[in-house]
Amino acid sequence: MTMRTAFIGLGAMGAPMARNLHAAGLLTGVWNRGSDKATALAAELQVTAYPDLASVGAACDVVVICVSADADVREVVAALKPGLRPRTLVIDCSTIGAGTARDMYADLRAVGVDYLDCPVSGGVEGARAATLAIMVGGDEAVFAAAKPLLEKLGRTITYMGASGAGEAAKATNQIMCAGIIQAVAEAMAFAKAEGLPLDRLIETLGKGAGSSWYFVNRAPFMAHERYPAGFRVRLHDKDLRICRQMAAAHGATLPVVESTLEEYERLIAGGHGDEDISAVYRLKSMLFR
Repeated sequence: MTMRTAFIGLGAMGAPMARNLHAAGLLTGVWNRGSDKATALAAELQVTAYPDLASVGAACDVVVICVSADADVREVVAALKPGLRPRTLVIDCSTIGAGTARDMYADLRAVGVDYLDCPVSGGVEGARAATLAIMVGGDEAVFAAAKPLLEKLGRTITYMGASGAGEAAKATNQIMCAGIIQAVAEAMAFAKAEGLPLDRLIETLGKGAGSSWYFVNRAPFMAHERYPAGFRVRLHDKDLRICRQMAAAHGATLPVVESTLEEYERLIAGGHGDEDISAVYRLKSMLFR
């Protein structure tokens, strides 16, 4: 498979991922709903800023998508489809429902186009450093052909199974993130109430049994009460609603998901929806006042 690649969706994750594909000599062009981002990045990297999605397919062998929600993916795929040639590969790095991924797979397969659901984890730091964890669903032979490209974006690339399995794995990750960020925020609020030196505490506990990526990378946000957008509250809220729907299909309600959604609802209502999810510390710290 040749890999002339277009990148669709230049948000906090997508833009650095596109830069990594460019560094690998694979990127031919970009598109974004807000055209200013695409124009600026295309000028920086000296690639094409596609005027519309219908024009993407003729110039590319691979299209990578990284957008926010199920409806966005459906809209992008519908606009891309008329211009895609048979055996083009669509790699969707968005976090969406497994059912939507299976729909996109079937829709594109009907016109001879391959589709992999490849959601990613690792935050903006991982996107910039090309160290993302990538969970893949789709045809295994297509995954094998796509793996060299995925290795330009991430460090851990794992085939999870048939179409939708990548998104199911990402949903599992998002449930874990909900529990971990709540635990870290609660612990940090407790530590502050106890008058501990938070920076020294983070350095020490970051090497202990209770450590995690979120503790090492987000406890400093809590210590300094600043929450620059890494993984926005409103996006994790969207993801957890997907997890809720998927669990409901099994007749299950997940307490960690429900409690986190309640807290995110309060944060969004308070105007904090575009802050990093570490902003849950705002609520945990109130337990000690």
